[in-house]
Amino acid sequence: MTYLGNTTDEYLLAITIFVVVAAAFKFLQWLLLRRLEDLAKKTKTDLDDTLIRIVRSLKPAFYYFLAFYIAVQSLAFLETLEQIINGVLLAWLAYQAVMALHVLIDYTIEKRSEKEGIDGQGAFKFLSNFVKWALWIVAALMVLANLGINVTSLIAGLGIGGIAVALALQNILSDLFSSFAIYLDKPFEVGDFIQAGDSTGTVEKIGIKTTRIRSITGEEIVISNKELTTARIKNYKRIKERRSLFTIGVTYETPVEKLRAIPEMIKEIIEAEKSTKFDRVNFKTFADSSLNYDVSYYVKTTDYKEFRDIEEGISLNIIEKFQKEKIDFAYPTRTIYSAK
Repeated sequence: MTYLGNTTDEYLLAITIFVVVAAAFKFLQWLLLRRLEDLAKKTKTDLDDTLIRIVRSLKPAFYYFLAFYIAVQSLAFLETLEQIINGVLLAWLAYQAVMALHVLIDYTIEKRSEKEGIDGQGAFKFLSNFVKWALWIVAALMVLANLGINVTSLIAGLGIGGIAVALALQNILSDLFSSFAIYLDKPFEVGDFIQAGDSTGTVEKIGIKTTRIRSITGEEIVISNKELTTARIKNYKRIKERRSLFTIGVTYETPVEKLRAIPEMIKEIIEAEKSTKFDRVNFKTFADSSLNYDVSYYVKTTDYKEFRDIEEGISLNIIEKFQKEKIDFAYPTRTIYSAK
């Protein structure tokens, strides 16, 4: 018997093909998942976990339809119905491919964020969303082109529209690319204490258009990324040790033996601190009202508060030592001689 141009035997053959192919796809997915899960237990990388997510994204409805498509190839249908089936399959394949690429993009952004120790960067989140939308547009254009629809004018319209949008958003795009430059070049990161121009503070957020800095006095400073990429930036968190350099002046009445002993006194005070590295103490110059010594040492810390505390402690110890040795600090004085 014949129905819609196909015999009963041909329909039975198509049904058999559908059942066999659907079962084969189901078994293949199960086998791949099992192998990947076994591999994931043996390896440290989480790339295999991403592959598992991609394989699991293939739902039964997809490979059932794929089995149906393979089965109906043995049947004769109207050209219109065949075009519809082909179109649906093409669109579904494009959808699955884009979803798999979505998983890979999310994995890449996530790994990058974990490596940098941050909870994602605004610019890269924007980039991932932009790439995802671009994939959907490309997939849609490919489907339409394979269905026989002329997409040349549509592509030209998208190109002209893209140029218009780029010109309208020129400043925003400039800040966006500056955000990429900051993220890739890493002149600073979230949590760094920096000085950019006249602004000083701790970086709290690197956004798509602006970077937010919390100043020492507590207010939030918002600076455009474009301005930051052209400014001279001092990153205080990157220093491994801080240098303290200052001058001490004593009076001219100080005995010579004590003047010779001053460098050793200060050296002992500095080296008594565990986090310091002594550099030098030298007699420098004969000033108007003082004999000046240059003092230089390093503090092995990146924390500014700790540096200031150690510097304060050393300065107080120097004052205490000089008082015990009866060495007077000099201050501006002037002696006036009057004739009688």
